[in-house]
Amino acid sequence: MRLLFVLLSLLLSLAHAEEFLDPAVAFKPSLKALDGQTVEVSYEIAKGYYLYRDKFRFTVAGETTTLGQPVLPKGKEKNDDNFGKVEVYYKSVAIRLPVERNASGPLALKLNLTSQGCADAGVCYPPQTQTLTVDLPDPASTPSQGAAAAEGDESGQIASTLKDAGFWANLAFFFLAGLGLSLTPCVFPMIPILSGIIAGQGHKNSHARGFALSLAYVLGMALTYAAVGVAAGLSGTLVSAALQNPWVLGSFALVFVVLSFSMFGFYELQLPIALQSKLSEESGHLQGGRGLGVFAMGALSALIVGPCVAAPLAGALLYIGQTGDAVLGGTALFVMAIGMGMPLLAVGLAGGSLLPKTGPWMEAVKKGFGVLLLATAVWLISPVIPAVVQMLAWAALLIIPAIYLHALDPLPPHAKGWPRFWKGIGIVMLLTGAALLIGALAGSRDPLQPLAGLRAGQGAVTTTSNKLPFEPVASLGELEQKVLTAGQPVMLDFYADWCVSCKEMERFTFTDPAVQAKLAGFKLLKADVTANSADDKALLARFGLFGPPGIIFFDAQGREIKGQRIVGFQDGATFLAALNRVTG
Repeated sequence: MRLLFVLLSLLLSLAHAEEFLDPAVAFKPSLKALDGQTVEVSYEIAKGYYLYRDKFRFTVAGETTTLGQPVLPKGKEKNDDNFGKVEVYYKSVAIRLPVERNASGPLALKLNLTSQGCADAGVCYPPQTQTLTVDLPDPASTPSQGAAAAEGDESGQIASTLKDAGFWANLAFFFLAGLGLSLTPCVFPMIPILSGIIAGQGHKNSHARGFALSLAYVLGMALTYAAVGVAAGLSGTLVSAALQNPWVLGSFALVFVVLSFSMFGFYELQLPIALQSKLSEESGHLQGGRGLGVFAMGALSALIVGPCVAAPLAGALLYIGQTGDAVLGGTALFVMAIGMGMPLLAVGLAGGSLLPKTGPWMEAVKKGFGVLLLATAVWLISPVIPAVVQMLAWAALLIIPAIYLHALDPLPPHAKGWPRFWKGIGIVMLLTGAALLIGALAGSRDPLQPLAGLRAGQGAVTTTSNKLPFEPVASLGELEQKVLTAGQPVMLDFYADWCVSCKEMERFTFTDPAVQAKLAGFKLLKADVTANSADDKALLARFGLFGPPGIIFFDAQGREIKGQRIVGFQDGATFLAALNRVTG
């Protein structure tokens, strides 16, 4: 009887031993090239088995290249009988492995993958090394993973439209897109510039002359958009970022200040007489070579005043970058800029008849546009100057013209409607400027709420209040590490100090209580690409972006959520709907 019990125990032990899988079956590795410089190592883990997070080792078989630091997702905590409290992976794990290459072209890579795991039933395996191969494409000829992932979002769909549609359909599409962009901050700052130029013509204004001036301005803007867009697409870099630094912005702000002072009558800007005579023969209606100057001002305005990146522009640049079709891409951007310039053409056409031709009203109009040019100069440099300087500049720009509008002077008893109206405008400007001045001196740094810091029981209010808790990321490696170890959905926001739409998102969208509540379940990351450094360019290229604003979403496993990118400004309600799609 005792012998029978021993035999049965032995048989049960043998049967139980046969239940454990061979390690090659329990832990199945695979390799996949994400792009020319990134490999994804994946393990399929059998049910009831797990791999240790800290036991992975990866080496190259041979000396063809070297490997960067592996980026591993966050594991599940486990009290292990062998190693104590550790992180382990169940079911599956995907590890991203950077490949540091010294040469271009395709690369056949052979990797030695080492891992160690156990079975929940109590059996642990020694470290296992398996050798796999993967073919990496040429980094120069492979679209970034981000560009491929973007195919489902708006800019990606636009890129697909460019690729699949005919030539004339493309042009029609981008002309309509330009009309839409004409209602955005990309174009509004150009209106006072062009209006000031037309107003400066004085008695020589006419329908034809106003339209010719505006056409020269729009053509300059359109050719610049096309040239810069093609250069950005072919180089894969954000060309406009090179212009967004204090020295460049300050120089062009000075140009607008000089133009504004000429509106105030301090001096008259004109070419030498001899040069005027020579250029007048070539410029037709635009006498004195003014057409060439207006053309140049349009080109400069496109570079400096309107460097925003919205979905239509991003889609065109994405298509150019993927295909290298600079002809179609440049033509599309040119036509889009013409669409953007339609309101400017309307201003020019109407300017000749709506602006007074002679008399004191003409001088008042010129001075009004001089103030608008000064406002453009302040707006231009506002991204690169301290908030207190911005507030003081806006205060001066409101208070001084208010005095000229007789805000402090008594009106005669018999004054009629218009003098009273302009005095009322002056009083509003004076009070607003005074509020900005007092708020800045009291410590406020929010031009939209300058007196908020003076409320009872509150200290100085700054623009940093009520902000989302973004964590900065400065490189691709840091981004990959934070995304894969987050253990929750991630939102990555591309930002730059010179990006007006980025600041609008911060000021109006990210402060929305409903948006903040929805983002409570996300890990928030911010890539500040203001400096346009090599790391900044690599981050933008990784996702096929050409500049901010751009928002990328990742799931809890560190994978980008396809088709949900956001390019350009969105208000709170629109952004909240996008978040609902991401989480739904």
